[in-house]
Amino acid sequence: MEISFKGKRILVTGAGQGVGRGIAIELWRAGANIVALSKTRIHLETLQSEYPSIDIVDVDLADWEKTRAVVESLGHFDALVNNAAIAICEPFLSCSPGDFDKTFDVNVKAVLNISQVVARKMVENKTHGTIVNISSQASKAALKDHAIYSSSKAALDALTRAMALELGPHGIRVNAVNPTVIMTAMAKVGWADPNKAAEMKSKIPLGRFGEVSEVVNAVVFLLSDRSSMINGVELPIDGGFLAT
Repeated sequence: MEISFKGKRILVTGAGQGVGRGIAIELWRAGANIVALSKTRIHLETLQSEYPSIDIVDVDLADWEKTRAVVESLGHFDALVNNAAIAICEPFLSCSPGDFDKTFDVNVKAVLNISQVVARKMVENKTHGTIVNISSQASKAALKDHAIYSSSKAALDALTRAMALELGPHGIRVNAVNPTVIMTAMAKVGWADPNKAAEMKSKIPLGRFGEVSEVVNAVVFLLSDRSSMINGVELPIDGGFLAT
């Protein structure tokens, strides 16, 4: 199934590495004009060195006002992928207010912030745009030492549904994908321990963790016209973990 984004302008957050980088590259390959946004400049520069036509922007998404000003300055987009996130894994009894705030500032508030700016311009331009939020299986199932992270992704799912409801009448679709463990640099924070990883894999009917490409393919589909009647879903990409 060939999907083209020729002539479309798409913003991808957290695009410096991991899943976000994979999404940005695949959308670029499909003809999109990509703006890659991340906190870490060096990661963006390595991306641009490989794909010079990808525009890069660095900003700390935890800074509401600066992020808002930067995204406002970028102009109109046809689609948005909210991929940027942080993971702080610690036992429930050790969770601190500082870690809670850090996580929610990036994983939830930044999505609200960026999406408001992008969606308003879609409405103003009468663009039937698409937004995909990168959530997690952790929003649906309790995982040890993931209290704050899981809570942030559950909030993101709820935000996705609210966005789909309110933006749908403007022809803007909003969906989320909920991957299992994808062994990116961020995932290694929680799953580098072989024993812990083996225990998780034993709960996944397919018996393995996911690949970056498997998340990318789902995101590309949800951004495309091939999914034109899909709105407000939270799509597990988990090998059956949530089915058990």
